[in-house]
Amino acid sequence: MSSLPSPVRATLPAADRDWIGRSETVRDVVTEAPVAALLATLDDGNADPRASGLLPPLWHWLYFQPKPKRSQIGPDGHAARGGFLPPVPLPRRMWAGGRLAWHDPLRIGDAIERESRVDDVAVKSGRSGRSGRSGDLVFVRVTHTISTARGLALTEEHDIVYRDVPATAPPSPPSPSSPPARRDEAWSMRIVPDDVLLFRYSALTFNGHRIHYDRRYATEVEGYPGLIVHGPLIATLLLELLRERMPRATLSRFAFRAVSPLFALVEPMPFDVCGRPAEDGTSVDLWARDADGGLAMQATATLAGAT
Repeated sequence: MSSLPSPVRATLPAADRDWIGRSETVRDVVTEAPVAALLATLDDGNADPRASGLLPPLWHWLYFQPKPKRSQIGPDGHAARGGFLPPVPLPRRMWAGGRLAWHDPLRIGDAIERESRVDDVAVKSGRSGRSGRSGDLVFVRVTHTISTARGLALTEEHDIVYRDVPATAPPSPPSPSSPPARRDEAWSMRIVPDDVLLFRYSALTFNGHRIHYDRRYATEVEGYPGLIVHGPLIATLLLELLRERMPRATLSRFAFRAVSPLFALVEPMPFDVCGRPAEDGTSVDLWARDADGGLAMQATATLAGAT
């Protein structure tokens, strides 16, 4: 029997019927200004994409941003439930991972179109974050296809997870529950997350979710020990490590999964993004390791024409 609260159990059949298969199409242009701003925000020394005109992998997340009116924003800073995504009545909504395939590079100046479709809504049992509390989670899978005038450029499956807030408010300090991360990296880059980094990335991606920039909300309302580092930012940093170490590599596929959250605390706690290429040169294992040695995110990048 499901342990979901009755409003969720009542909503899910309607979500299955009404939201699976729902689609939308949006258009945008790959302009230079967000590229320059993300380059400055990451400050990682990689080549300026404006020199080649090619948009680096995952930088397409700078575009196609929903822009709800202030009157349409929920208490967590996200757009109010409903619309394109199903109105799952669980308060915490986060990225769980994704899978991407590149077919043609996106270029600065491209007019781009994204078609999105809700493919699945499912309840699964699991742990509720680093606290280790068990409970039911609602997963929503969305498929995006991005095209230019040249044709199909990118396909992406995006996993979103919804979960409840712990019963105690604020909860007791979380106990580490993430599995240990690998220590056999060939490459690594240390990241010190701070409020400014998270605020800038939120602004660039027009992400109003308050857990990334509103420390009082994150700690007092949602019970986290600090601000949460964006899952998409961590994934981007993994591929920035790859771009630094293999600047001439071409990425064909990328799959990533969030394992445990990373936090920006008052006293900064660095984390490491790590990589190890396969012996045959066709792929790279990538992962993020927290300050305690726990696994925060794991990923695999498949290469084409790596040199």
